[in-house]
Amino acid sequence: MRVERLESEPAYSFGPREPALTVPPGTVVELSTEDCFGGAVRGVDDLPSRVCEFPYLNPVTGPIAVEGAEPGDTVAVHFVDIRPRRDWAVSTTFPHFGALTATHTTAMLHDPLPELVWRYEVDVDRWTCCFHARGSDFSIDLPLDPMHGTVGVAPAAHEVIMSITPGAHGGNMDTPEMRAGTTAYFGVNVDGALISLGDGHCRQGEGEVCGTAVEAAMSTVVVVDLVKGAPCPWPRLEDDRYLMSTGTARPLEDAFRISQHDLVGWTGQLLGLDALDAYQLVSQTGLAPAGNVVDTNYTMLAKIAKDVVGVPAFDGVHDRLRATAARYLAER
Repeated sequence: MRVERLESEPAYSFGPREPALTVPPGTVVELSTEDCFGGAVRGVDDLPSRVCEFPYLNPVTGPIAVEGAEPGDTVAVHFVDIRPRRDWAVSTTFPHFGALTATHTTAMLHDPLPELVWRYEVDVDRWTCCFHARGSDFSIDLPLDPMHGTVGVAPAAHEVIMSITPGAHGGNMDTPEMRAGTTAYFGVNVDGALISLGDGHCRQGEGEVCGTAVEAAMSTVVVVDLVKGAPCPWPRLEDDRYLMSTGTARPLEDAFRISQHDLVGWTGQLLGLDALDAYQLVSQTGLAPAGNVVDTNYTMLAKIAKDVVGVPAFDGVHDRLRATAARYLAER
């Protein structure tokens, strides 16, 4: 089992650039990521508008080039371990940002929401983060559910896309499903694929409704692998129970349609069903959690239980990577 450590300067986009690390398929990579504010928001008085500079938000670590990856292939990123690096994390509200306020693209005459910061105490030993209300003495310990909001590869056609924007390349999808034990699949657009990730969250509800999760710097371990000759039109996820397709667009119903369309096609391919039979099966068994409804594009997921499908996806790469992860954790 090959293990590499990635150290890289933060980047703020997905696109063609020199890899920070090049590895063969099957390599375990240990890395760290900064929070979406670059560590600048540390307490309730650190308003992002004062301590952060646009567009230097949502830094990502990478890119990781996978040897032999070329357009038409799919790379797999399996999350082995994700854990907070600090004993605090933050969340915020912004003017003109979030699902329940006017935005620059949904213009309203009412006053924008105020800019506020919430600081969470993080206790990795107890596996909790503590929410403190700003307007009362209420507080509650919430279980950690660490995940990465931003994971992806370089887009096609030499395009450069800001790290805050999700798309067919992945990016800032903000789905809580991107947790340890999940394998993410991305279609390769450039040689090496160029995988980057960041935007760690201690936890996040579906939709990321206020615009931010419990934002945290993370220590993360992944295994990267390669599936030759298997295209992946939209990012797909797999855990021990579900296969998941993603869709990213505005309006939200188009993101929903993309994810459902991809899952219908994927299910049909795996089971040898025609399109309408697969459509019927997904319609009666599928789930549809939200990723984000606040970013520059929205993200929806479509899920189907693996015991319904009954056959392995991508030649069983998820199970192989789970085994690699188990060996790594046993030896660490």
